[in-house]
Amino acid sequence: MKFPFLWSRKKTQLPTDTPLFLYNTLVKDSQQFTLPPRAHTVRMYNCGPTVYGKQHIGNLSMFVFADVLRRTLEFNGFTVRQVINITDVGHLTSDADEGEDKMSKGLKREGKKLTLENMRELAEKYTAIFQEDIRSLNIDTGHIEFPRASDHIPAQVAMIETLEQKGYAYRASDGVYFDTTRFSGYGALGGIDLAGLKEGARVAAVSGKRHPTDFALWKLDKKLGWESPWGKGFPGWHIECSAMIRRTLGEQIDIHTGGIEHIPVHHNNEIAQSEAVTGKKPLSRFWMHRAHVQIESQKIAKSDGNVVYLSDVVERGFHPLALRYLFLGAHYRTSSNFSWESLSGSSIALSRLATYAKPDGGTTPAAYMKRFTERVNDDLDTPGALAVLWEMAKDTALSPEDIAAGIRAADRVLGLGLSQPPILKQLTKNDVGASDLPSHIALLIEQREEARSNKDWRRADELRAAIAEHGYEVKDESEGPRVTRR
Repeated sequence: MKFPFLWSRKKTQLPTDTPLFLYNTLVKDSQQFTLPPRAHTVRMYNCGPTVYGKQHIGNLSMFVFADVLRRTLEFNGFTVRQVINITDVGHLTSDADEGEDKMSKGLKREGKKLTLENMRELAEKYTAIFQEDIRSLNIDTGHIEFPRASDHIPAQVAMIETLEQKGYAYRASDGVYFDTTRFSGYGALGGIDLAGLKEGARVAAVSGKRHPTDFALWKLDKKLGWESPWGKGFPGWHIECSAMIRRTLGEQIDIHTGGIEHIPVHHNNEIAQSEAVTGKKPLSRFWMHRAHVQIESQKIAKSDGNVVYLSDVVERGFHPLALRYLFLGAHYRTSSNFSWESLSGSSIALSRLATYAKPDGGTTPAAYMKRFTERVNDDLDTPGALAVLWEMAKDTALSPEDIAAGIRAADRVLGLGLSQPPILKQLTKNDVGASDLPSHIALLIEQREEARSNKDWRRADELRAAIAEHGYEVKDESEGPRVTRR
């Protein structure tokens, strides 16, 4: 099923007294986000997928977070250049440089020979599925760059050569490794306890590997890979990101995002190798990480069958944006839980909110917009922003047109499709907005709500029956009555 999206880059005027604060993992605190002097564009790099299979909803939540971040930056008047890398080689099944390459694992799963051509074909297949999935979540892929790791092999080789020349890299029996003891700031991101890491099997398993935190820059493989000064093989996962950042965004960027699982190994390794090459110029000014999504309060695990894909969501009759709404209902730094029950609740809430967005015209309620901006500018507080939106929607002192104008303005950050007519049509279907109700039906609904507030359940049931006789059905939900045509 295809879902239409009509993205808009129109900017919304913001209150000038609302600074943007973002939590920086590097300093373990929120900091005001501004651009350096003479800089005009925010350079943002989002750790992307390893495309050996479909991305589950936990993976996809990462890119909804990055999209809300981008939208918030643009909402604050910044211009953003966004890069999401595609890992199509080099990501081993263990962050400790152990196991087989995930792309090779994908080829074996699909019964294909281990060749670079087949690897590329597999990567393009799952890259296309990934991009279609995030488009269905209302993410504008037309404004994102998607560099492939396999397209940047020469850049990665060049970085490794520089590291070797500077004394940061050494050769072992199975490839080239980065010497973490040469980089004094190693482990600063996340405050990794290096003293607590003991010599063990991981070091002994590789002849010539010196320290437990040393990581692979190049892995030798006589059967599959590219030629290099060290022999045929493929790059380590970490060097790929560093090389692609340099080639697309430069030696220093403004924001680097990823999942919390990237903090101890992958991102510390990126920092070490990148800053060793450039002379310790900080790789990124801000580091931001999304917490995990669980399924039914359990860790997502393909091996245990505890996994959900976006295709599963759609097959059950949910619009993909119901999943986006569910993600936004929890702060990105808080672990969130997916269940089919919670998704159903999010679907109902989103459809209900969409009915308020229907009227055209109107003026954005300034007081509510200021409060909404304060919430999103406080480290992307999307649950708080949604709460403000619902309070505005229920404010009887506002006209339906002004409420709709406020929802459309807020949706430039939330990205729920509430300012896009094709999506609104899908979300509401038979729902009827308050402004579209005949006056006599609106009066009956108002009288019923009064009866319910007085706990006059008999009268409320009588009014429900009277409303049904006119061809309308009322469903009582936490956000208020939902009206549909029968």
